[in-house]
Amino acid sequence: MDSRPRETDAAPADPSDGGVVPRAVKGGAEISRPRNDKRGYRRVVLPNDLVCLIVSDPDTDKAAASMNVSVGYFCDPEGLEGLAHFLEHMLFYASEKYPIEDSYSKYITEHGGSTNAFTTCEHTNFYFDVNNDSLDDALDRFAQFFIKPLLSADATLREIKAVDSENQKNLLSDPWRMSQLQNHISLESHPYHKFGTGNWDTLEVKPKEKGLDTRLELIKFYDSHYSANLMQLVVYGKESLDNLQTLVENKFCGVRNTGRGRFSFPGHPCSSEHLQVLVKAVPIKQGHTLRILWPTTPNIRHYKEGPCKYVSHLIGHEGEGSLFYVLKKLGWAMSLEAGEGDWSYEFSFFGVTIKLTDVGHEHMEDVVGLLFRYITLLQTSGTPKWIFDELQAICETGFHYRDKSPPIHYVVNLSSNMQIYPPEDWLVASSVPSKFSPDVIQSVLNELTPDNVRIFWESKKFEGQTNLTEPWYGTSYSVEAVPPSIIQKWVEKAPMEDLHMPKPNMFIPSDLSLKNAEEKVTFPCMLRKTLFSRAWYKPDTMFFTPKAYIKMDFHCPLSHSSPESTVLTDVFTRLLMDYLNDYAYDAQVAGLYYGVRPNDTGFQETMTKEYENFKFRQPYQQAFYYCSLILEEQTWAWDEELAAVSHIEASDLEKFLPHLLGKTFIESYFAGNMYPGEVEGVMQHVEDILFNSPINLCKTLPSSQHLTKRIVKLERGLRYYYPALCLNHQDENSCLLHYIQIHQDDLKKNVLLQLLALVAKQPAFHQLRSVEQLGYITLLRQKNDSGVRGLQFIIQSNVKDPASLDARVEAFLTMFEGTLYQMPDTEFKSNVNALIDMKLEKYKNIREESAFFWGEISEGTLKFDRKEAEVAALRDLNKEELIEFFDNHVKVNAPQKRILSIQVYGGLHSSEYEKILRDEPQPNSNQITDIFSFKRSRPLYGSFKGGVGQMKL
Repeated sequence: MDSRPRETDAAPADPSDGGVVPRAVKGGAEISRPRNDKRGYRRVVLPNDLVCLIVSDPDTDKAAASMNVSVGYFCDPEGLEGLAHFLEHMLFYASEKYPIEDSYSKYITEHGGSTNAFTTCEHTNFYFDVNNDSLDDALDRFAQFFIKPLLSADATLREIKAVDSENQKNLLSDPWRMSQLQNHISLESHPYHKFGTGNWDTLEVKPKEKGLDTRLELIKFYDSHYSANLMQLVVYGKESLDNLQTLVENKFCGVRNTGRGRFSFPGHPCSSEHLQVLVKAVPIKQGHTLRILWPTTPNIRHYKEGPCKYVSHLIGHEGEGSLFYVLKKLGWAMSLEAGEGDWSYEFSFFGVTIKLTDVGHEHMEDVVGLLFRYITLLQTSGTPKWIFDELQAICETGFHYRDKSPPIHYVVNLSSNMQIYPPEDWLVASSVPSKFSPDVIQSVLNELTPDNVRIFWESKKFEGQTNLTEPWYGTSYSVEAVPPSIIQKWVEKAPMEDLHMPKPNMFIPSDLSLKNAEEKVTFPCMLRKTLFSRAWYKPDTMFFTPKAYIKMDFHCPLSHSSPESTVLTDVFTRLLMDYLNDYAYDAQVAGLYYGVRPNDTGFQETMTKEYENFKFRQPYQQAFYYCSLILEEQTWAWDEELAAVSHIEASDLEKFLPHLLGKTFIESYFAGNMYPGEVEGVMQHVEDILFNSPINLCKTLPSSQHLTKRIVKLERGLRYYYPALCLNHQDENSCLLHYIQIHQDDLKKNVLLQLLALVAKQPAFHQLRSVEQLGYITLLRQKNDSGVRGLQFIIQSNVKDPASLDARVEAFLTMFEGTLYQMPDTEFKSNVNALIDMKLEKYKNIREESAFFWGEISEGTLKFDRKEAEVAALRDLNKEELIEFFDNHVKVNAPQKRILSIQVYGGLHSSEYEKILRDEPQPNSNQITDIFSFKRSRPLYGSFKGGVGQMKL
């Protein structure tokens, strides 16, 4: 075997060329890439047959890497469900070279990065990002996953608990439940039938019963499955391709190659007994969902022709004459999606998912009949080339002008592609169909027949009507035969509606020229201000893409003034989006995205279900809700809004709307490929319609009525706690949200808080999650409520009740004291530099840049130079200031400490809930028994919105 690495280098391409741009290469396939992509790419195959893609980006602020291993839970041994997923968890712990537990995660966190992994049916992906100057050491630690991990006995038991906790979190989640039900109704002999997550039973109890040692089985699995020739590595950095290649060779040549053949799983998971079936299933949440699935030829086999993209474009269309247009007009459907679902190279399912209204649920047979009638129309209408040409044009524009994504996302995408596509298509993958093949498209259409259909129908109305139970999630279901003759009857009795192919899309862009700004602009400027509106403008001087970003915030005092007005505003925005959809859907297909949403300062059936389904949210989500309800001045309880939804009529909206829009002020932000004159023209047009038309919908909003966002100020030296039962009594998980409120927007305190959060984040995760195994969801993060900042611990657990979790947080803070006090100066400086590097990161795209500037505008703080000012403040910090900040605000029993403990008690801890209600509060602790009485009794922080920020102008 040739021991030298084999290379495929890539030189810059001519950006003026049309089509997908190939990169010139040496002795290998050309890598096609977007024409505005200035990065360098090189394919390298190491002597151990590890295939690598090296990406050099001189402009990047972050380095990243992803290792894709072509092994997933389809490879799990019989009776050890979840072993591949469990191995993914275990590799993070330690290695022979770095034996200190969690030292990899600690290094990444302390150097401005993040790390994670995921397991799917046929691959496992590990990835991280880190500050540029730390890539060498980070890669060295990362490589040990695949060279000599420890897989220690001590970590094994603890991490089985973590996997079990992760599974517990999913047990009452409808997407997980329904996905597993589809897996369950398939051939037991096919790995598609498997349960991939794993739990305590599959990884501890059952193996022991069989005399198996899970750790030894794990080591055996690793040794027999993880081989260099089954791995694909992407490394992304700012160094040259040559330097990055040297780095990769030095770190990864030690990965063992056992010569293991690629795993394949031939055959389709469904036999005839799993087709022509109607499965009725009972979900956790309210609502009715219809999923119609067909086994089809995998799109990956014809990805250049893109047959599934073509077919899903037509079946999922929402314009006039489409299936969804007709179903919505009949009042039967709220949404419709179509496309390829579960797939591999060997099998695939094409699916149509329809969210039904209550009336649509009663007309399920008609809905399915109309679907098959529309499919018959497509099957018999040929495959017009103009539709393919439109799709190709849209996809090419999307590919060539796609936003630059964060490196951590990019490397995961690329390494996943490397398992599937040839090198020339690693970047483009299947995103751009390039060969028009009517026969291939027709063959997929011809597979969508009643002969091989699987219909999954989900509704709470099926409770008590089912006779089967899915074993892993406990979903109740029943199965009925639905032969083609039955479906034909449904087709014949369905109402005769005007279904037809879509019309040509007039929104496909033809002019992609750039409107260059006269000078480089760093921050937004206020371009225009009138009595009715204010327009901020930031031309694109960094990304050079033909894109614009526009945000308009309608300040309507009535929009959130009561639960009823909140609901009516929500109804109005939904109706407006629905009204615009028929016209604007084509624009969305062509890449012009828009949204109309209510917010807290502005602008029936579906909503009722959404409010009713609130109780089925995860406990940690309920904790977030209670925290917002307690701290935000004008927030309404979900049950009050549910009550409002249940009694509003159309006439209420008719009366409310003139008042909602009667007085308003528009705050707007324009960024990207626009000239100032165009911005002013847009705002003048908006004002003419709303304020200056003969109807005169709106009047100016006096400055005295401008809206504010104000936050409750907690009392120093006091701990407030709010115990609540989990709204879903079936959920065994409890949750603690431990919030430490510290200060309102202040430059010095901001950076001290950010630095403290960075220093404490990994130790908190290690102690509370890895060592104590309190729960899968365990995190420490900053909280920013309209400029009021603090620290927040979140732990979701089925092993301890919230009050006990609260005690563990306090115990951690006591332990962390010593860590902080004894921190070496070098480590302090390293953390400061990591935070500085994070703040100096350039925006990746116009959306990311706009999100920051709009945040400053919408909050009223207007500190557009915030990052630069915070970097300057960080450079002046010393360790003593950080310790003083901790001692004053965070340390247990700190004199200035303000605590809010939200405690959501799950089904396993209901007795502890009863006990905490009976017990007298501890010294310096107050129980919140009535949220709204508490809010009325507390002072509020001042608001930047409508206050200081606006006064600056």
